[in-house]
Amino acid sequence: MAAPLIDLRSDTVTRPTAAMRAAMAAAEVGDDVIDVDPTVERLQRLCAEMLGTEAAIYMPSGSMTNQIAIRLHCQPGDEFICEADCHIYNYEQAAFAQLSGVATRTVQGDAGVLHVDQLRDLIRPANDHMVRTRLVTLENTHNRGAGRIQPYENVVQICAWAESHGLRRHLDGARLFNAAVATGIPPADWSRHFDTVSVCFSKGLGAPVGSALAGPRELIQLARRHRKVFGGGMRQAGIIAAGALYALEHHIDRLGDDHATARILADAIRQSAGLRLDPEQVDTNMVIFRVDPALGTAADMVGALRERGVLVLATSPVKIRAVTHLDVDEAQVRRAGQIIQEVAEQMQ
Repeated sequence: MAAPLIDLRSDTVTRPTAAMRAAMAAAEVGDDVIDVDPTVERLQRLCAEMLGTEAAIYMPSGSMTNQIAIRLHCQPGDEFICEADCHIYNYEQAAFAQLSGVATRTVQGDAGVLHVDQLRDLIRPANDHMVRTRLVTLENTHNRGAGRIQPYENVVQICAWAESHGLRRHLDGARLFNAAVATGIPPADWSRHFDTVSVCFSKGLGAPVGSALAGPRELIQLARRHRKVFGGGMRQAGIIAAGALYALEHHIDRLGDDHATARILADAIRQSAGLRLDPEQVDTNMVIFRVDPALGTAADMVGALRERGVLVLATSPVKIRAVTHLDVDEAQVRRAGQIIQEVAEQMQ
């Protein structure tokens, strides 16, 4: 029998554990649109508690939580500032423009990391001819930055500057718990600098569905209204919320295991001819590496690795991303690293 595939394309490929499935099967449910689903309510309460906010609301996806946050903070014709490679700008179909009539101003970071000095001159003057700058968003950890953690001091400085100029702050914290585990800084300490925070349950935490938006109670009540118009109201959602609840209660601390296996994989890539980490730094559970054109394209290498049972993702003609998660153990990651080295050698 062939060995099972080692799937490193994303931490979204995780499947519920047996214990999580049992919790989902046993979930108490209700109609969360016309009333309250008790399991959803417990999830929202725990999420708000962990993030140090007054309230939280469960939604089907992180794209929805991010877009509703932008809608909360901006009016049509307003503008928000974001990092040029962030998820909101690159992977959500410019929904802020399609759905809410909001413009954006991008700033190129260093593997997703921004500094306050890059932002100081970006607020538009009060002028009837210009858009109104209303919001700053950050992403932590940063997807296209290979899981880079925004330095805490940068976050504090950027948010303090934004607040002093009357700008709202939103954190796309899809992988915020990875940042918290890697730094030892609690999620609530990251969260307290922002008006709203989005977190995802279906990535490294291993739940099958969902994200949450957290913030002040009044804003979250308004977010519930926007969730309805975006099509995000769910009925007996406790079945899937139970998976997210289980993930919060059992899968946060183990994220450190994924960070350790990502470093093992990164070391193997460093020793592979024709491959180069880009960026070199590996903060959490993502590794991005560049393929020397002498070996072929990233797609060529992805295909060769698939034939050997390792699944990775080409993110450009020359770059490949690999993500560790709870469905791949250390032995599998070491095996994947060995196969990457062998394939790189064969492609010379």
